[in-house]
Order: sequence, then structure tokens, then C-alpha cells
Amino acid sequence: MSALPASPSRQTPLISAETLLSSVPGSGVVVLDATALLPGETRDPDSEFLAHRIPGARRFDIEVFSDPEASLPHMAPTASRFARLAGELGLTRESTIVFYDQGNIASSCRAWWLARLFGHERAYVLDGGLPAWIAAGGHVESAPPIPPTSAAYESRLTVQRLSGLGDMLAHASHPGEVIILDARARGRFEGTAPEPRPGLSSGHIPGAASLPFGELLGADKRFLPPIELNERLARAGATGAAPVIATCGSGMTASVIAVAIEAAGLPPAAIYDGSWAEWASTPGAPIETGAGAPAGESAA
Repeated sequence: MSALPASPSRQTPLISAETLLSSVPGSGVVVLDATALLPGETRDPDSEFLAHRIPGARRFDIEVFSDPEASLPHMAPTASRFARLAGELGLTRESTIVFYDQGNIASSCRAWWLARLFGHERAYVLDGGLPAWIAAGGHVESAPPIPPTSAAYESRLTVQRLSGLGDMLAHASHPGEVIILDARARGRFEGTAPEPRPGLSSGHIPGAASLPFGELLGADKRFLPPIELNERLARAGATGAAPVIATCGSGMTASVIAVAIEAAGLPPAAIYDGSWAEWASTPGAPIETGAGAPAGESAA
């Protein structure tokens, strides 16, 4: 039986279906279905989890693991809320966690980022999600899962992985301090396509560069090999020479960039949690249209 690496801080955050197949069941790996909906998706993640899931998987509901008082979508919870919910799932700081989703990839990356935000090192993303598991010969199970036994969980907030509105306003006023990568579709970034959320204009944060998250994935929605990730990230300006902040519509697909950054061996990126949902609804926040920062020049 294969063992998963002990710490993705020194390893890729990605785990292949083949590696996971050789590691479960009985290896102490906790598998969590973190499927959440992206704009335009109409599936029912909870029903699909009950109908077919990786054996032994537990449900990690990103909407539950969010700040219930925030007006913006799925904002990161407090450290105490994350710890309580993680403990209710039977997680401890020593747990080795593999997040997967039912196919959109972004939601498992978001769950991974949440775990890393609160200091959990042994966290991974199943590359390709449930479709990759099935393609590799993995079985699925159905019916209600066995409730986990609660445990004590300790959160350790890692603030370097999080950027807020004040940070982003400062960066917009002083372009070149950081690399801002926007994971939205290029039309939304350039201001030529509408936003899916009513009332928001399209465009981008001044100084940002466009890097649609799908460009980091292959046709099977698995991440590109590290050398190709490095090439695509470098074309957008991310070479490791300056800090990276990933943004998107609501902090979900930005997480794909965050995973890709570390899969490519670069220093961890932060995520602007409010992302465009916050920026475009903030009076006075500057909005640019057009192609944005030229490739490789977003940190001049």
C-alpha cells in the first residue's frame, strides 16, 4: 500500500487517482467530497454525493465552511468556525485529507485552500476529481454515509494566504508590488462579456493579468504537467520573483491558480477572497477594461 507524502508544503498539492487507489481504504486517509456549484451549474451536489462517491468519503460543504454573516458568496469562515466544523467531520491536525469534487475541479481546490489557510499541511486535491477516480477503476458507493466520530481540531490561520479589500485597493494604487492573476473568462476580464452575477459590471482590477483557470487544465480537467504550468504562469507574469494574488468572481476558481502555483513549485499564492463580487460592488474601486497587464509585466 502506497503512503501519501507527509506534507504538501514540500510536495505537490495534487494526488493522482492511482495513488489514492493504492492508499485507501484503511490507510488513515480522509477523503472529502467538496463539490460546490459554479455560476451556471444546476446540479445537486448533496444528492450526487449520496448517489455515487468514493468509498468512505465524507461531505465537505463549502457553503457550510463559509462565513454565515457575510453578504458575499462563500467567504472564508473564522478560524473557530473552521475548527468546529472540521472537528465535526472527524478531522484532526494529523489527518491526511484528500479533497475531490464531482467534476468542476475548482471546488476541491477551494476546499484545499481553506485547509491550507487554517494551517492544515496534509491536504491534497484529487487531480481530475471523481471522473478521474472512476476512469482509474475506482469503485463508488451510494446510500447515506456513516456519520463520522467528532474529534478536536486546532486551526492555525495563515494570513499570508489571504488578501482582503484593503490590501487590493492598496495594490491597485501601487501597481507592480504584486502579481494579480484573474481566473475569470477573458471576456469578463476585458469587459466585453457580462458578469453572471446581476448588477456587476465586468472588467478587472488595475494591474491584473488574465489567466482563465481552464488554461491550467487539460481536456480531462486534470492539471497540466509542472513544466507546462510553469510556462503558462510565467507568461502571465508569475515566475516566483514577486508575490502572487489570485482572484476570480467569488474566490472559487482563483483557487485553481493557487493549486497550480504550488504544483509548479512556486511559492504559495494568496487569494483575494471577496474577488470580483466584492470589488465591482465597492463604490470607488477602480475598474479597467481591455487586455490588462501585458504578459510578464504585471510586476514591472
